[in-house]
Amino acid sequence: MRKTGPLLAAALAVLVGLTAFTPAQAAEPRATTIEWAACAWPREKYECGTLTVPVDWKDPAGPTVDLFLSRQRAADPAARIGSLLVNPGGPGLSGATFATFDFFSPEVRRRFDIVGFDVRGTADSNRVLCSADLIAQYPDTFIENQAELDHWRDFSSRARADCKSRTGPVFEHLDSVSVAHDMDALRAALGEEKVTYYGISYGTVIGQAYAEQFPHRIRAMALDSVVDHSADGERYFRDTAAHVQDVFDAFVKWCAGETRCALHGKDVRAIWARLKDRAERGELGGMSKAQVLRIIFNGSYAPAWYSAAEQIARLDASAPPAPLRAPGDIHFPWQLFCADFDMRIRDYHEYAWQLRRAKAVAPDMEFNPSTLTINSWCLSEPRPIPYPQHRLRVRGAPPILLVNSRHDPITGRAWAVSVARQLGRAARLLTYEGVGHGVYDRSDCTISTIDRYLIALKPPAYRASCPAVPLEPSTQVRAPQDFLLQDLTDRPTPRH
Repeated sequence: MRKTGPLLAAALAVLVGLTAFTPAQAAEPRATTIEWAACAWPREKYECGTLTVPVDWKDPAGPTVDLFLSRQRAADPAARIGSLLVNPGGPGLSGATFATFDFFSPEVRRRFDIVGFDVRGTADSNRVLCSADLIAQYPDTFIENQAELDHWRDFSSRARADCKSRTGPVFEHLDSVSVAHDMDALRAALGEEKVTYYGISYGTVIGQAYAEQFPHRIRAMALDSVVDHSADGERYFRDTAAHVQDVFDAFVKWCAGETRCALHGKDVRAIWARLKDRAERGELGGMSKAQVLRIIFNGSYAPAWYSAAEQIARLDASAPPAPLRAPGDIHFPWQLFCADFDMRIRDYHEYAWQLRRAKAVAPDMEFNPSTLTINSWCLSEPRPIPYPQHRLRVRGAPPILLVNSRHDPITGRAWAVSVARQLGRAARLLTYEGVGHGVYDRSDCTISTIDRYLIALKPPAYRASCPAVPLEPSTQVRAPQDFLLQDLTDRPTPRH
């Protein structure tokens, strides 16, 4: 098994008059050509290009946005099946960069052109731009009273206005339905009759939107680490707390049985409670409770539990805090999420109620730190939300493969089960019986099962599973946001 996948996975979302939930039954999008050229990238086998699409698909004659693309050609043209469109999630990670990684198996790369596109509002596709000085002023994401909630609401409103003014018209059209129409335009421009798609994490929201809009244009769709777009704000908050509590429970059990764990033989839950209390008293060098929680949250992506245990042990010994990235100190394209999920709350009473509900299902973790951040940034989103939460409405699609780890810190398996139920007979669910976010290359079993579906259109049985593989002590904790930072500074660009 290749070893790069879990880290990459950590990084790891039409026609006039269509409503958000009405499948597109019309003719092909107007033909558009893509001018491909060699990327300015160390290896010459990649091509880059742009595709021009309407900012507003209900106004095709209006302003446009250029989507940045990359393509890795099929290694064996004679055996080529078509194009595999890919998205690594985020939201905000670059699909164009992801497509240049040798992420997929040699057989997939032999049979498909791997095509990635930067979703509108990200990377080189009219990226959301904001004042760095303003964003640096963001308040603590843990809100403790109505005054702090009012302050956050005012701040998020000012941030939204600033980002909108710097980004332009596309800012109001970043929802996943718009992205699904972009993807269908890309399919047509590539000359493909049907889409073959692989999306991780937030890329599964894009896949679900495409399946609703264009069910008859799907050849194969693999959704890895599934987001449940039917979860309203309260359930999203509670569910994601349960997901991160689940990985904490699994971490405690693993450490009890692994002699190389830095906390082996100790009361991990008691140490954890002590660290949270010290953070609240300001005894961890300015490290907040949310940042403490991120040790487990971030450490369960790869997963990197040996390293996470060492961080916890150092903190408990009163050593200087391990370096962590605070949950808002990056250029995070939060508007993509806010356009798809209504996370607004009325007042602090409702916020505190959500916290209590979350703590009831997550006594050790209390809340999911990523969700706490999202809640804050979306507080001032105006009504209506472009693509609000709802149960999937997919009719006439071929089998769609859903893939999830048994223990995932953000997109728990329960979400994949829920989406499978919504899809009904179209769904196939593959469970990786281990820990982590992003499943594809966790093992030979996951690779071969997903490959067989993408290449030969042979999905597994509904309740198929792949056994977990042993964790590696050398794996380091890396936050999913770290990949976004690297992605925005180290990426392929067209050669001029």
